[in-house]
Amino acid sequence: MFNINTIDQAKTALIVIDLQYDFLPADTSKDDGALAVPGGNDAIAPIHDLIRMFDNIVLTQDWHPASHKSFASAHEGKAPFETIEMPYGEQVLWPDHCVQGSFGAKIALSDHLMAKAQMIIRKGTNPEIDSYSAFLENDKTTTTGLAGYLRDRGIEHVVMCGLATDFCVAFSALDAIALGFKVTLIEDACRGIDPAGVASQKDAMKAAGVILA
Repeated sequence: MFNINTIDQAKTALIVIDLQYDFLPADTSKDDGALAVPGGNDAIAPIHDLIRMFDNIVLTQDWHPASHKSFASAHEGKAPFETIEMPYGEQVLWPDHCVQGSFGAKIALSDHLMAKAQMIIRKGTNPEIDSYSAFLENDKTTTTGLAGYLRDRGIEHVVMCGLATDFCVAFSALDAIALGFKVTLIEDACRGIDPAGVASQKDAMKAAGVILA
């Protein structure tokens, strides 16, 4: 059980991963997002609650140029969820999603909650490299600048939530541990794409020292 009263707010930051419309299923007025995470809408209320609790808040935002090389549409004859080899290794090909300036790329928060965030990290902006983690692009050498930002502010502990557990959330958590941060993942404020992938990544996170709360 996560208890907000046990943390040092001055040394802790909440990181909300990719709560964007393209990752959310339909509600009564919208179509599914381009890469909707099953049950993604169920994570929204817990995320809202967490944002209200924390003083230091960072949001991440997938922000892809059109024709990003991680899009299946950029590769003739390829379909979403096939894989290809990129210079940095294996790459899952995705439907076009979170294209810069599109509705699907917008963060699904009210203006009031958005105003609580001190930083928005945009990732996946390089058309040649996909970026799951909030800290490192998929080549594992290009940084987003988030680690330096947190260290400059004395942050030692990051609490994570968002979408999707088995990709951007897990990659972010594992990179944060490798970079020396204490990491807590709030499970009911996350949702994943593939149940088997979620289970595998939870095992990897626990083995690395991530606290699942």
